[in-house]
Amino acid sequence: MVYYGKGIACAATGDVRTAEKYRELYAAAAKKVPPTRLDFPNRIVDVLKVARLCWMASWSIAKGNFEVAFKHLANAVEADDALLYTEPWGWVVPTRHAYAALSLEQGRVEDAARAYAEDLGLDGSLTRAQQHPNNVWALQGYHECSVKMGREAEAGIIAQQLKVAVAAAECADCFVVLLPEGGCWWTESRR
Repeated sequence: MVYYGKGIACAATGDVRTAEKYRELYAAAAKKVPPTRLDFPNRIVDVLKVARLCWMASWSIAKGNFEVAFKHLANAVEADDALLYTEPWGWVVPTRHAYAALSLEQGRVEDAARAYAEDLGLDGSLTRAQQHPNNVWALQGYHECSVKMGREAEAGIIAQQLKVAVAAAECADCFVVLLPEGGCWWTESRR
C-alpha cells in the first residue's frame, strides 16, 4: 500500500513518470498476494482491486483522460460495493467521493449529486453499512451540487447539516478541496 499511496500522490501532483514507476511496483507487489489471503471476511485481492482501480483513475486524471478515469472510478465503486461488511471497512476511502468529485469538476453535476446522495444514504439505494451519513466531504460536495442545480431549499438544509458535521469532526480526513483563491476548504470552514 506504500506504493499505492506514493503513486496516488505523484499522480495528484502531475508527476506521471514517477507515478508510473510506483504503479509498476504496486502491481508487482500485488501479484505476490495469494488469492487465499484474507482480511476477514474479504479476500485481500478484492481489496487490492479497489486500490488498483482508484490508482488507475488518478493516473488517468493526471494524464487528462477523464473519460477513462470515470470508467475506472465507476468500476472502483462497484468493486468497493462488492466487499463484504467489516469494521473497519475493507476499503476505508469512500470511492463514491472520488467519482462524485470528478463528476462535479467536469460539469456532470447531476451525476455528482446522485453519487453524493447515495453515499450519504439519502436515496436508500445502499445498505446502511455502505452509507456514510453526515460525512463532511460528501455533504460539502452535495451542497455544491444543490447550489449549482438551483435547489435553494435543499442547499440550505444541507448547509446546516454540513455546519453540524464540521463542528463535530475531530480532524480532516482529506485536504484535496482547494479554494480558487488559495487555501483549503477545511481550514477556511473552521475559522
